Amino acid sequence: MSKDIRVRKGLDLKLKGEADNAIVDASKSSVYAIKPADFHAVVPKMVLKEGASVKAGEVIFYSKYDEKVKFVSPVSGTLTKILRGAKRRILEVQITPNGSNDVVKHDVVNPSQASAEQVREILLESGCWPFIIQRPYSIVASPEDTPKAIFISAYTTAPLAGDADVILADKKEAFQNGVTALSKIAPVYIGVGKNSPIATVKDATVYKVKGKHPAGNVGVQIHKVLPVNAGERVWTVGFEDVATIGDVFTTGVFSAQRTVALVGTDADKDSRKYYRTILGAQVDSLTGGNVDTENTRIISGDVLTGDKLENGQFINYYHNTLTLIPEGNEYAFMGWLPFTRNKVPSNAGTSLSWLLGGKRKVDTNLNGEERALVVTGEMEDVMPMDIYPMQLIKACMSGDIEKMENLGIYEVAPEDFALVDFTNTSKLEAQEIIRNGLDLMITEVG
Repeated sequence: MSKDIRVRKGLDLKLKGEADNAIVDASKSSVYAIKPADFHAVVPKMVLKEGASVKAGEVIFYSKYDEKVKFVSPVSGTLTKILRGAKRRILEVQITPNGSNDVVKHDVVNPSQASAEQVREILLESGCWPFIIQRPYSIVASPEDTPKAIFISAYTTAPLAGDADVILADKKEAFQNGVTALSKIAPVYIGVGKNSPIATVKDATVYKVKGKHPAGNVGVQIHKVLPVNAGERVWTVGFEDVATIGDVFTTGVFSAQRTVALVGTDADKDSRKYYRTILGAQVDSLTGGNVDTENTRIISGDVLTGDKLENGQFINYYHNTLTLIPEGNEYAFMGWLPFTRNKVPSNAGTSLSWLLGGKRKVDTNLNGEERALVVTGEMEDVMPMDIYPMQLIKACMSGDIEKMENLGIYEVAPEDFALVDFTNTSKLEAQEIIRNGLDLMITEVG
C-alpha cells in the first residue's frame, strides 16, 4: 500500500558545501565515547569501572529508571575514562580500542519467523533498544509500551544533511531485515523520496514524501499519517539504525558502523564525502583534528538542529552529518538596515536572497538579539503541522500544561521547531523552549 505526502509550508535552505556521493572509510579514531546526554532523560548506571576490558557489544551502562534498556560499547578495548561533571553526572564513557575483533555474540534469528517478544528481547539484549525513540516527548522508548505504529523517515530535507538513499545504498538487505523485525511489534510506516531505491521494501506501509523542509522530519510525517493523541505512543527509528537492527538478527553481532557526511563550506572540498566510521567516533577522525575553532563552528548534525563540538570531542550517537561552517564573528556595518545582508538565506522581504537564487554560504551569526514576541505569521509559514507554534511556545514558557496539551505538545519534538528558530525575528530559542515544555510534561503527566 502506498500514499503520498506533500508538504507545502516550510523553507528549503540551499547551502553551499554539500558532500559528494562517494563513501570512503574514515581514519580510525584513537578513542570512542558514548555520551549519556545523547539519550535525553536517561540517567546511566555503570556496569563497568575504569580500566575494565570490554568487548564490542558488551553492556557498559544501563538506564537507572529501566534496567532493561542497555547501552553497549561500539568497539573492543579498554574503558579508559568516565568523564564526570557537576554532581558527578556522567558526561562521557570513553573506550580506547585494542584493534581486536572481540565481540559479544547473540543468537541468529530469522526476523520473519520471530515473535514480537523475541524481537523485543533481542533489541534489549543487543543494545539496539536506544535506537527506538518514543513520541510523545522524544525520549528513548519504554520496553513496557506497545506503540500504535513505528515510523521511519528515509527522506532527508534538512540543509546539507546526509542523504538516506546514499547511506542505505549498500544496506538494503539489512534495512529490510530491520523493518521485518520491527513489524512484529507494530505496523511500520516509511517515508521515502521520489525514486528511492528502498521504496520497494516489504512488511511496511511506504509513502512518498515531497515538499520543503521539514518534510523529512519524522514528526511531520507522523502528523500527516497517524497523529499522536494523549495516551498514545508512536515509536520512531533512524534509517541507518534500522539497518543496524537488521544486522543483529542476521549476524548475531551489534554492528556499530555509522555513515557520516562531512559537509559545510569550511570543510575542505576534497574531504566533503560520506565516511564509514563507528558510533561515538572523534570529530578528528573525519576532520584531521586541525579545525580552527575560533573561526569555524563544528556541528554534529545539521545547521538547524545540531550540537556544537570542539576538536577531540565525539559525534552524536544519532547523527549522520558533521557540518563545518564559519563562526559568525564578523559584523556588517549598519547591518540592521534592509538589503544589507543579501547573501544570507532568508524568507524575509528585508533581504534579496530569495530573489537572487543559488546556494548560499552561511555562518552562525544571529543577525540580531532577543526581542519581544510579535504576531507576524512567520512561524506559521514554516510550520506544516496543524498547530499554532507561537501559542504553543508561549504555553511552554508559562508552564501551562492544559494549554500545552490543547495546542499539540504531544505531537512535536524540538527538531520540528528548527525553522521557527531560524526565521523568527524574536530570536527566541524555540527548540530549547519546546524541550523544556516536553520535560515538564514528563514530570507532571508521565
